[in-house]
Amino acid sequence: MISKKSLYLNSLNNPEIAVDLLRNDNNAQLPVLIFAHGFKGFKDWGSFPYYMRKLAEFDFACVSFNFSHNGVSPKNKLEFDRLDLFAENTHSKELEDLQNVISHFYDNSEKYNLDKSRIGLIGHSRGGAAVILQSSGDDRIKALLTLASVSDVNRYTAEQIKRWRQAGYIEIPNTRTNQMMRMNVSFLNDIESNKEKLNVLRAAAGLQIPFMIIHGKEDLAVTYTEAIKIYNAATNAKTELYIIENTGHTFGVEHPFKGTTKAFEEVISLSSEFFKRNL
Repeated sequence: MISKKSLYLNSLNNPEIAVDLLRNDNNAQLPVLIFAHGFKGFKDWGSFPYYMRKLAEFDFACVSFNFSHNGVSPKNKLEFDRLDLFAENTHSKELEDLQNVISHFYDNSEKYNLDKSRIGLIGHSRGGAAVILQSSGDDRIKALLTLASVSDVNRYTAEQIKRWRQAGYIEIPNTRTNQMMRMNVSFLNDIESNKEKLNVLRAAAGLQIPFMIIHGKEDLAVTYTEAIKIYNAATNAKTELYIIENTGHTFGVEHPFKGTTKAFEEVISLSSEFFKRNL
């Protein structure tokens, strides 16, 4: 039977991080999978809870969390009610959050009955960049999987950057909620002042652990050619690339969750087999 534990992690500089832990309710010491959502995402979006539960059925302890500045307050699951925090988000803050989550479960492995020698990371979209960057310098991570990952954190045109700097912010529409989601210039400053630290392809090139890259061929948000760039950068022979035909950025799944798809079931199958082999 799968049990769920929800908790809130405190951070020195950031707001609380909302975390869910799903695991088989047995006495086994389980390997850990930690999932990072993407831009305008959250741990309870669409298929993510289903994905975590399905992987937990394969005897993985599955951790999902909200980045502290993703715009969803710690006690809220489904609404962007803290756009003030969203405006202040940066890639460096997301990496700090990810490090805090990893450290919490690594340092408290006995409390949760986890095998801290077997930790894997999963990231979707912008979360894919975060887990690649983290894995490249963290020897606690033993396997890595990305879903529809970006290959570069600087995704903005010269004209966008010019207007961003002139106004001090840029606004991104959320077509699902009809909200205008502001990003302050601090986000851009973080990218430009941390080019080496946030270089996804350079991080991928340094990976020495098993790495699976999954991407939808019809992805309109992050083209599948970015998966190919990541694969080509990751020279490790333990790197695998899967381009799934006839599906897009979320593998056909919507929010609110209306059910799974053939493509997403393939994602689950590939994910479970990869981590069973490598953790």
